[in-house]
Amino acid sequence: MTVVGIGADGWEGIPDTSRAALRDAEVLIGGARQLALLPPECAGERVVWPSPLRPAVPGLLTAHEGRRVAVLASGDPMFYGIGRALVEELGDAPRVLPHPSSVSYAAARAGWPLEDVEVVTLVGRPTARLAAALHDGRRLLVLSADARTPGEVAGLLRERGFGPSRMRVMEQLGGPREHMTGEVSADGWSAAQAPGDPLNIVAVECRRAPDALRLGGVPGLPDDAYEHDGQLTKRHIRAATLAALAPAPGELLWDVGGGSGSIAIEWMRAHPSCRAVTVERDPVRAERITRNADRLGVPSLRVVGAAAPAVLAGLPSPDAVFVGGGLTAPGLLDACWDALPVGGRLVANTVTLESEALLADAYRRHGGELVRLAVAHAVPVGGFTGWRQAMPVTQWAVQKTLNPLPGADNR
Repeated sequence: MTVVGIGADGWEGIPDTSRAALRDAEVLIGGARQLALLPPECAGERVVWPSPLRPAVPGLLTAHEGRRVAVLASGDPMFYGIGRALVEELGDAPRVLPHPSSVSYAAARAGWPLEDVEVVTLVGRPTARLAAALHDGRRLLVLSADARTPGEVAGLLRERGFGPSRMRVMEQLGGPREHMTGEVSADGWSAAQAPGDPLNIVAVECRRAPDALRLGGVPGLPDDAYEHDGQLTKRHIRAATLAALAPAPGELLWDVGGGSGSIAIEWMRAHPSCRAVTVERDPVRAERITRNADRLGVPSLRVVGAAAPAVLAGLPSPDAVFVGGGLTAPGLLDACWDALPVGGRLVANTVTLESEALLADAYRRHGGELVRLAVAHAVPVGGFTGWRQAMPVTQWAVQKTLNPLPGADNR
């Protein structure tokens, strides 16, 4: 199998090595648009990818096993392309002949050093995920799903307080029909503007409106960033909790007793590949978590509306678990501990004496760190200023190890 990258410039834009592979192939697999770019001298059987594409990959590979297959991909097949699916299915890398990606063309046209640009793809993904990348002064290249994407990007920028951001739409990059719009603010983007070419990238230079809430890149977002009914891990406690959970790229969190979803949301904002499942039995709160996740740029947060611990057995194995509510439910803490692999982390917070007793017992059995977190806020006291103490939070944080405490049940 050979995977050949091709751009909007078609057959004329690919090198001789890629042309030879396409001429030699007995089977040519690709999108209808890509296959139409090939001349008659590429005589192999032409197979159009079905939709949805990913589930069809195993069957197509099996159907053409033993034949010389060339797969067509847009630009660089290993950059948000079909290359990833083929490697995962084959278990090994096929021969890949890349073409410059549309991102490379876009950075060149904009004059932006590629290493200073964040790429966000909205192909097959919700527009809401763009929100996590919005920071004042940041440059973004947004891979569009279709001709409507630029308008959706402008709408999201306005809604999230980034209406002054500058936008340019770049179409058919690298091809004879290449076209770039003039720079316009998201505020100035007309909702009635006619869609352009579906093959486009949106270049965004982020500018936050002066009155917009500032969201940083580390845990501890302002409490006002969340819709909540009071069930919210407050900002300073949240920052300490995320530090103890220590999210790393690709890891999965269970957030048990999600409340407003703040811990799971900020876990996922730590890195684009971080994943989370939040368990919240209250349906009103579960819907609120979904809204918060969309607004803060992590729409892929999975919300499970059911009671723990019964529902936990059906969830994928976690790398870390946070218990923010329901600690007194029979067997909950043990179920979370048993689900953790060696090296996994568990963090539990409480403000009640009854739950604190459970954490003290777990600390005795499994070790870790038991701390009390107290925060006070300055408030007016008559004509002066004094401290108002928030309820102290008891936190147990532990990592599961191969070497249990002497005499402890640290399975």
